[in-house]
Amino acid sequence: MIKFKTNLLFSLTWPIFVELILQMLMGNIDQMMISRYSASAVAAVGNANQILNFLVLAFNVLCTASIILITQYKGAKQEDKVEQIYSLSVIVNLVISVAISLIIFVFNGLFFDLMSVPAEVLPEAKTYIILTGSFIFLQAMSMTFAALLRSNKFMKESMVANVVMNILNIIGNVILINGMGPIPALGVAGVAISTTVSRLVGVLLMLYMFNKHVGVKINLKCLKPFPKDLFKKQLGIGLPSAGENFAYSLSQVVIMGFINLFGTTTITVKVYVSMLAMVTYILTSALAQATQVMIGHMLGARQIEETDRRVWKTLRASMLSSLIASTIIVLFSDFFFGLFSSDPEVLRMGKIVMMIDLVLEQGRAVNICFVRSLQAAGDIKFPVMMGVISAWLIAVVFSYIFGVVCGLGLAGVWIAQAMDEVFRAICFIFRWRKGGWKEKNLVG
Repeated sequence: MIKFKTNLLFSLTWPIFVELILQMLMGNIDQMMISRYSASAVAAVGNANQILNFLVLAFNVLCTASIILITQYKGAKQEDKVEQIYSLSVIVNLVISVAISLIIFVFNGLFFDLMSVPAEVLPEAKTYIILTGSFIFLQAMSMTFAALLRSNKFMKESMVANVVMNILNIIGNVILINGMGPIPALGVAGVAISTTVSRLVGVLLMLYMFNKHVGVKINLKCLKPFPKDLFKKQLGIGLPSAGENFAYSLSQVVIMGFINLFGTTTITVKVYVSMLAMVTYILTSALAQATQVMIGHMLGARQIEETDRRVWKTLRASMLSSLIASTIIVLFSDFFFGLFSSDPEVLRMGKIVMMIDLVLEQGRAVNICFVRSLQAAGDIKFPVMMGVISAWLIAVVFSYIFGVVCGLGLAGVWIAQAMDEVFRAICFIFRWRKGGWKEKNLVG
């Protein structure tokens, strides 16, 4: 029987939490620093990242499946399968990410047209997406090695790589956005170059950490003959798991198209609100990821009741942390939005939307916790079904009705998204209580 120390959740969570904060800061510092350059630059980077974040979900197919399978195979003491998963995940994700890099380079204009990106924003948005998206394979490798390190409980090592990456990114932004010495001011291009170079360094560091601490070489020999059954199992977990994120993110791209109809100021506020909202659920995400690793080992050893208790404890901690963070941001919204802009309309609109976000984040805390837990337990299809139904029939439809038809703008969009999160939260609670996940066994 696998026994975990009482402080294990904390020891696994805090490095993930720090890493997620750093990942968030990497994007948010870009936005903060570029906001001093121009408002249109903020909207450009925001639109480009909406597309990039959607495409990046393709890499999560194998990353999510790898964490689930590695932890369960380790719990079941099947180390031979674990070594194959390492090479399979890295090599397949590399091939997929190079293909996506080419798609971004060639078809980025089509994506922006579909999102109705304003003409004044388009040139800078294209510059940013080409310079970052063409090297998106670096992000794929970073995500993959981070997943493999976490599966082996090497959370701190992944965190260290992100610390270095963020320091380099900030230094690059300082030098390249407004120029320094002989280096001219590059604006959005400078942000993109800094992001790409820092990601390259981060990938090299993670590869070093993986070789040092895990000690398994990534090579094609592990895939000869090709492990079809294992790959099929990865896809069987990863595709539906990523499908839930795909459904949500694609709906966000459509909703961003609605927001683009409201003008550059509203687009800018949306970017800032999303950044602050991320702070409210970042601890929840860290707790859920650490819990996923723990219950993967537990379920591999068939410790069902321990798994159930662990998930409910994580849920309570997640909802409390989210409520505290959301409340602080609402109370001091003028200060937080003032970090990015002094425009009174930005401050007014931001405060209204963050008040709505209080409700949204409680639903999101439940969803993050149960989606990770259901995935780890092998209950893969239900989160996908709920993601598709709720994101499109509630979030998209009512964002258009409230935001565009009723004229509520960004506040209407946020009300619709709060409805989506709360509806799914209720469904996930009933699903977990029903207990069908107890009968599943991914490694049997």
